[in-house]
Amino acid sequence: MVDSFGRKINYMRISVTDRCNLRCRYCMPEEGVQNLGHGKILSLEDLARLARVAAQVGISKIRLTGGEPLVRKNITGLVACLADIDGIDDIAMTTNGLLFPALAQDLKDAGLKRINISMDTLKEERFEYITRRGDLSSVREAVFKALELEMNPVKINVVVIRGFNDDEIVDFARLAYDHPLHIRFIEFMPVGDLLFWEPQRMMNSDEIRMVLQNDYELTPQKAIEGNGPARYYKISGGAGSIGFISPMSHQFCSECNRIRLTADGKLRGCLYEKQEVDLKEALEREASDEELRELFWRAIKSKPARHNMDSGWGQQNLRKMYQIGG
Repeated sequence: MVDSFGRKINYMRISVTDRCNLRCRYCMPEEGVQNLGHGKILSLEDLARLARVAAQVGISKIRLTGGEPLVRKNITGLVACLADIDGIDDIAMTTNGLLFPALAQDLKDAGLKRINISMDTLKEERFEYITRRGDLSSVREAVFKALELEMNPVKINVVVIRGFNDDEIVDFARLAYDHPLHIRFIEFMPVGDLLFWEPQRMMNSDEIRMVLQNDYELTPQKAIEGNGPARYYKISGGAGSIGFISPMSHQFCSECNRIRLTADGKLRGCLYEKQEVDLKEALEREASDEELRELFWRAIKSKPARHNMDSGWGQQNLRKMYQIGG
């Protein structure tokens, strides 16, 4: 499927839940988070059906997100259903890693190919501070379990926040030098808990790259397997790579190939835009596959040319990242 700006849309991110077992400061408030509840989110059967319809309009790649996707009951069953859909050739997941070690083998056996693990610091005290309740050792275990199971490429997502973890940039690069890991440095975006967001905390990718070049020789390389917007660099003599995701400083909207399905059944063409197509309502009135395909077409055709994130999230945009799907 090609959108109104000539972009081939073949990738859908599915938020399977708005719940999370962490409360990262830039994402969610510590208290008062109102979960949607079982009745307001899509069932696993509905998610599988919508994925089948998405495949019919050209979606071939799916990433499961949350909240934290591994808190959703029978997530391995959903992965197995998705793996059986004709036309879906890649199933990946973004996770905080806490629950992954215990589920890893079952997820791989079900058909999950790859994972991205969110880990913003390598220091235990900072990890406890930023997540409010996390255990860094479990996340480390998840990283190396994914390597052990050869769920390659194994990627680590690091949101760089000036004054918090910018002094660990070289330490993360060392991980990619020593192990076949792909560290992706992500610019801090104003899309979560706005009480934590401050413009001066955003460190752009050019600044991050300059820090790394004092210690490592970086050479541009082709994209690592996956569907995201990162620009990758090989570390001279190293086992892995460094990637930069730059939504604030180097907008990549002209290359965007994705749509997003929220846990409560809303289809969005862009993370930032407030426009949504209600698929849950269509499912509840027993819409046909043909009607659902038309709704997918509508969402794709209305996908904007670019985001306006640099102007701020805005008080009218009541949904946060964890409610949309990271």
